[in-house]
Amino acid sequence: MAEHRNGNAKPSDGKASGAASPYAINLDNFTKRLKTLYSHWKEHSSDLWGSSDALAIPTPPASDDLRYLKSSALNIWLLGYEFPETIMVFMKKQIHFLCSQKKVSLLEVVRKSAKEAVGVEVVMHVKAKNDNGIGLMDAIFRAVRANSTSHDTPVVGHIAREAPEGKLLETWTEKLKNADFQLSDITNGFSDLFAVKDSTELTNVKKAAFLTSSVMKHFVVPKLEKVIDEEKKISHSSLMDDTEKAILEPARVKVKLKAENVDICYPPIFQSGGEFDLRPSASSNDENLYYDSTSVIICAIGSRYNSYCSNVARTFLIDANAMQSKAYEVLLKAHEAAIGALKPGNKVSAAYQAALAVVEKDAPDLVSNLTKSAGTGIGLEFRESGLNLNAKNDRVLKAGMVFNVSLGFQNLQTDTNNPKTQKFSVLLADSVIVGEKGPEVVTSISSKAVKDVAYSFNEDDEEEEEEKPKVKPEANGGEAVSSKATLRSDNQEMSKEELRRQHQAELARQKNEETARRLAGGGSGAGDNRGAVKSTGDLVAYKNVNDVPPPKELMIQVDQKNEAILLPIYGSMVPFHVATVKSVSSQQDTNRTCYIRIIFNVPGTPFNPHDSNSVKFQGSIYLKEVSFRSKDPRHISEVVQLIKTLRRQVASRESERAERATLVTQEKLQVAGTRFKPIRLSDLWIRPPFGGRGRKLTGTLEAHTNGFRYSTSRPDERVDIMFGNIKHAFFQPAEKEMITLLHFHLLNHIMVGNRKTKDVQFFVEVMDVVQTLGGGKRSAYDPDEIEEEQRERDRRNKINMDFQNFVNRVNDLWGQPQFKGLDLEFDQPLRELGFHGVPHKASAFIVPTSSCLVELVETPFLVITLSEIEIVNLERVGMGQKNFDMTIVFKDFKRDVLRIDSIPSSSLDGIKEWLDATDLKYYESRLNLNWRPILKTITDDPEKFIEDGGWEFLNLEVSDSDSDNSQESDQGYEPSDVQSDTGSEEEDDDSESLVESEDDEGEDSEEDSEEEQGKTWEELEREASNADREKGDESDSEEERKRRKMKAFGKARPRGAPEKRSSGGRSTGGSLPKRHKMR
Repeated sequence: MAEHRNGNAKPSDGKASGAASPYAINLDNFTKRLKTLYSHWKEHSSDLWGSSDALAIPTPPASDDLRYLKSSALNIWLLGYEFPETIMVFMKKQIHFLCSQKKVSLLEVVRKSAKEAVGVEVVMHVKAKNDNGIGLMDAIFRAVRANSTSHDTPVVGHIAREAPEGKLLETWTEKLKNADFQLSDITNGFSDLFAVKDSTELTNVKKAAFLTSSVMKHFVVPKLEKVIDEEKKISHSSLMDDTEKAILEPARVKVKLKAENVDICYPPIFQSGGEFDLRPSASSNDENLYYDSTSVIICAIGSRYNSYCSNVARTFLIDANAMQSKAYEVLLKAHEAAIGALKPGNKVSAAYQAALAVVEKDAPDLVSNLTKSAGTGIGLEFRESGLNLNAKNDRVLKAGMVFNVSLGFQNLQTDTNNPKTQKFSVLLADSVIVGEKGPEVVTSISSKAVKDVAYSFNEDDEEEEEEKPKVKPEANGGEAVSSKATLRSDNQEMSKEELRRQHQAELARQKNEETARRLAGGGSGAGDNRGAVKSTGDLVAYKNVNDVPPPKELMIQVDQKNEAILLPIYGSMVPFHVATVKSVSSQQDTNRTCYIRIIFNVPGTPFNPHDSNSVKFQGSIYLKEVSFRSKDPRHISEVVQLIKTLRRQVASRESERAERATLVTQEKLQVAGTRFKPIRLSDLWIRPPFGGRGRKLTGTLEAHTNGFRYSTSRPDERVDIMFGNIKHAFFQPAEKEMITLLHFHLLNHIMVGNRKTKDVQFFVEVMDVVQTLGGGKRSAYDPDEIEEEQRERDRRNKINMDFQNFVNRVNDLWGQPQFKGLDLEFDQPLRELGFHGVPHKASAFIVPTSSCLVELVETPFLVITLSEIEIVNLERVGMGQKNFDMTIVFKDFKRDVLRIDSIPSSSLDGIKEWLDATDLKYYESRLNLNWRPILKTITDDPEKFIEDGGWEFLNLEVSDSDSDNSQESDQGYEPSDVQSDTGSEEEDDDSESLVESEDDEGEDSEEDSEEEQGKTWEELEREASNADREKGDESDSEEERKRRKMKAFGKARPRGAPEKRSSGGRSTGGSLPKRHKMR
């Protein structure tokens, strides 16, 4: 295990001193694992540890070679780092370390922990630089004899298979052999000790596996596809070097792991051209990648995170023949069977036996070619001894074990004319964790399905050979990949569009069936969510007449405490609650006399909310309006101002109370105790912001037991978001935006300050907005400018990393069993699929995620759940249009459709591809549709909607092809309340149309033939000119020519073009000259 290749390994020269060392031993892990070591040693002393009185583990010097040693694994497992040239001796009551002074200074911290954990004393033996250590070794041997429980010869356990390296270890091994000790091999003890991983170890394995599978999916596969597509020549060793760099730089595949913690397990393996070796010790040769027809490519890569290993291997088939396809399919089935057998309680041999059973049943002739093992245990060592997945291993599987399940067929023969493809092998490997309930494949994001690894070229090769007979026979493999990727063939592009059209046709059928079932079941309408207006009868100013303050004088008074206005009426002060006031105004005449006018809310007046008092007190008389005159203008203006202010405060309070009354009661937040610190993210802003006019403050977001809490330093600024109320969670790092954000879209509304909202967002600005006062453009080579840009990049990267760490920890929390039912996970927008559009009033960049369509930067936010979408209609789609609109129709037909306007036409193909990939049915139309009457008609008569073909009225292709059968085919599905064109112009204008345009859509005249309807204006004008020449156009009058031209234009109008008619049915012709010029 090369020390310099482990980011967490101690430098061999020990240059980092104890005081200034960047390394720190995790004492919690040390304590826990030391207890595990001693309890395991005690429990399995005779069967696994050879009844040893002492365990002697020397660690060799650092090496540039990749190697896996039990001694190095123990160092990392127990101490967190590898300590080269260090001898550790474990006894029942003592632990001895023999090493340099620098290493001793780092190990000093474990003294107390070792004493508290297992009651052992730690003894340090400091080896001087020029000392051979013999004297120190003798001291250790004396301690072994003193601590031995054996009466005769002490038994010392050692790792027999590790040969000594370096002078220190050679001296130690020689003295150990010559001492009067009985030596026992304890390799099996360490194998069993390391077999079951704790939660920290499993996290490291998962991170390593995520990196490995990400490199395979996002680097290796695209690289191979590009090489094949462009017919490049590249050697296996070059691919190996490029892939190794991708592993060592995780950012290249968008994996947020620190590069210093990452390493390779072995040099990546690439094999093709008939030369295959399925052993992990295989290497990539200098031959070029071979991707001719019926060729096979095997790729295997492994990476380590914090020294924990993971592995994945995939086989790619190029124009596979029947033999190759069958071999891969059987292997895939056998591999899945082996993984499925990895359950706690089963024997280790069950995995290989399950795979063998599949091969014997489905392809008995391939049994002899099956590898003799289905893989090995994996962890700190790439191959853990004692956990070989063969047919003879009787060890019992336990939860927490990790396996590299690697299965293959080797040296298979197939009938081809090419010697490089006659011999082939296939291999599959995945990293698998044995869980409590079953196996977990942690490298599953790299697909091994047949459709994702089988590439096809032959279909287009035959066509190319007919068109280009001079093409060299070697140049095959440059066309398309079947069901995997479209590369360079135009025919493949056409077939891809055809596939999309077929898929959309299937979606249309499914969608119509689903809509019919839903409408037959009563629909999915949502009720009216408006809260009931609070009755003025519930608003009481004074409960008793004695509570009314005594009048000082007969003047209008405002009692702010009781929210009442006291008006002098017939010598008495009559109170009115301020909520009963509708408006108040004042004016002054020329004689400096002021008037105040108060209008009250009275049941039955227009725009007055329904009040239960109108039913409750039907015989009551209401005061509608009152006016007063005064000679004191200052008092009048003061009273008006007080009434308006008080009325505004009460209205605001009652509105907030009404909003809160409609809220769903949330569970109470369970705050994490002092023992378990909450996951925290600091210095965040919130949207929507808290109310108030004070200075806005940043706050802290904390993840507690059952929800999040955001709070600022002000006690009244606090928001709790329960996990159970979260519908979607998003994390959007700043790439081209100014902010990095976390966004929560909720199931039920909550109050943020005095605002009711379903969307809560927490964000940080990644760069400061700075204005240069000097003006002018600074030089690109200005060192201050370069330094400032670097600071901004560092700040953005740090903020993004902090958010990513928070998200990862919360995702781990949500992965616990109690939250499985919530199905929560932070979703990240896919920027490469984004497009610009106008969802509200301003243009924004709208981005899909795996489950939603979102816009989270500009307010108001846009969050659309894909599973709630019925269909999508792309409107104003046509030649020459610079942009188009997208209308989203929801499954709840009582919900208004959502329009995203002004999407650039360049985004059309990408949007279609995304909609098709997410199984959303889309239609295209040339004009904007008026959706409210359409949805109303569907909900009023769902049976007729289904009978008429459901949503297919939007399908332009179907409508055009069915024009013989339906006169209304161009309009598609038309609501029944649309008037026919036989009515008057007024009736046409008043009727609701499907098309939101200035003119109503008219029918074509009955005398127009189908042939004429299909011709363009240019063709008809050309025919009219020819007819004029035949009849002698020169002899006709100017009026006659105009009349014929307008008649020709009338016949040339397309079926969808609007045409205004007079009451007599004749065309008004007002827009004809203007339309005639449009050619």
